[in-house]
Amino acid sequence: MRILILGGTAFLGRAIASDALVRGHSVTCAARGTSPTPAGAAFVRIERDDERGLTPLAGEAFDAIVDVSRTPRHVERAVRDLDADHWVFVSTTNVYARFDVPEQREDAELLDELEDLDDPDDYGRAKVTCERLVRGASATATVVRPGLIAGPGDDTSRSGYYPWRFAHPTGHDVLAPAGPDFPTAMIDVDDLAAWIVDAAERRLDGVFNATGPTTTLGEVVRLAAAASGSTAAPRWVDPADLAAHGIAPWMGARSLPLWIDDPDWRWFATLDTTAARTEGLVTRPLAETLARSLAYEAARPHSLDGDASRAGLSDGEERDLRAALEGAA
Repeated sequence: MRILILGGTAFLGRAIASDALVRGHSVTCAARGTSPTPAGAAFVRIERDDERGLTPLAGEAFDAIVDVSRTPRHVERAVRDLDADHWVFVSTTNVYARFDVPEQREDAELLDELEDLDDPDDYGRAKVTCERLVRGASATATVVRPGLIAGPGDDTSRSGYYPWRFAHPTGHDVLAPAGPDFPTAMIDVDDLAAWIVDAAERRLDGVFNATGPTTTLGEVVRLAAAASGSTAAPRWVDPADLAAHGIAPWMGARSLPLWIDDPDWRWFATLDTTAARTEGLVTRPLAETLARSLAYEAARPHSLDGDASRAGLSDGEERDLRAALEGAA
């Protein structure tokens, strides 16, 4: 097959390209060129903000196109200007209108579409609009709605923080949020990539949730400690205490990942993946993904040093929080 990946040089796009190459497909990655292209793939430089930014691909025909864009205007131009027998669009769980119920199916209520096709900032609504554009322009299209994507390449550190922190404790325990029963789920990037290539090969038509089995934050923390070989124990901190000390949920600087202190968002990470699993989605054990995440974090320079783009607490931030909590107690 000739497969075009709009992106294809970072995290999920790179994993898709690598998997397709191993299977013997001809892969073209079209992007700005800010990340290296996987060995064996062709690279075409494009600028999707330009009206004719896809001109370098004019006249090319592909068996499948994979797009991960979050900007409706980009998708509108792609389905207008590019030729493919099948489309795969990578959407997101953020398209759903509510998260106060567990494991929503694909027919759950969605957010409204965006009116401004140039606006990528309302992430969930933008992806809803992108989904409609792809499905309306192609005879067959796979729309994938992943949950949290984990493993090597997760530069947000959402999947890597707890394995890394247990491997590098700042005390006799590791601070964790909310409580061990908080629900969560994640999917290994390579498992998701493999299923996306399967969908392209089979021209799978439909909308599919894709994540790992629902588990708990307590289980994630237990497996993270085991992956690191740490003897440190988790210390579950009340969300009110975290908020009082400026610790954010989910991601970003001064945060603790994989939880959200809002009952309306409690089940945000969970999805009903029956449809995708019926069509061949297979996910590896969570312990394996967390071990891969730890290896990735260990190879990164200045891992978790307070970078605003990464989830978690730096060493100093965790020590300060522990001291503040003990002082208050």
